[in-house]
Amino acid sequence: MVKKSITDIICDYIKKQKLSPIPVQTLNEEAESTRYFGGDLKEFIAAAKTLGAKGIFVETLYLEDDEFYYDSGMDDDEYMALYGNDCCCNGECKCGKGKKKKDDDSDVDGVWFEPEDLDGLDLTLLKPQMAKYLDRIGEACGARLTVPGVDHLEVEIFADWYDKFAELVDEASEAIEVDPTDALRQAQAIFEEEEKAAKSVKKIAAHPPKGKKAKKAKK
Repeated sequence: MVKKSITDIICDYIKKQKLSPIPVQTLNEEAESTRYFGGDLKEFIAAAKTLGAKGIFVETLYLEDDEFYYDSGMDDDEYMALYGNDCCCNGECKCGKGKKKKDDDSDVDGVWFEPEDLDGLDLTLLKPQMAKYLDRIGEACGARLTVPGVDHLEVEIFADWYDKFAELVDEASEAIEVDPTDALRQAQAIFEEEEKAAKSVKKIAAHPPKGKKAKKAKK
């Protein structure tokens, strides 16, 4: 028997409430006028009925590989505006164009880090438990439900396993934002441990026990 996805379960529930689930895909979120709903699925259905909805748009959401990497939310232009290299003060910025030195001791080899500097960092290096979700990349993890109208009412419902994954992402991201330098140190330490373990496995595989060779030779 094929296991039902989170989308199938949600659609079945919508049908039981005498509403029609309508599969959709979002192509341009900026063109939408959306009101985000703060309740659960049951409360959302009640709100949809109050608004006189005859159906609900259902868009399946999938776990994507970029969710395993840190994203500060700052784009390149914002970063350069804040931390650009146009400073003319020889390291101790007074003009406001360079990256300001922090008052604490959070540095690695004399370099001060901000969370934005760690954009793209593999979060599994801070939360190794996240690695078990790598096999789920591309799997349906939730659904975005929308009540159609001039102002769309929208809610996102996720599978229980994705909620646990999201908690790990939040914890790793928070560690970076609290102390990016310490987070980088931890990530480097775990990476080095994994590299040593990988080399050890390769070495063992490349040199099988002599006893097995001897037995094969006798045969």
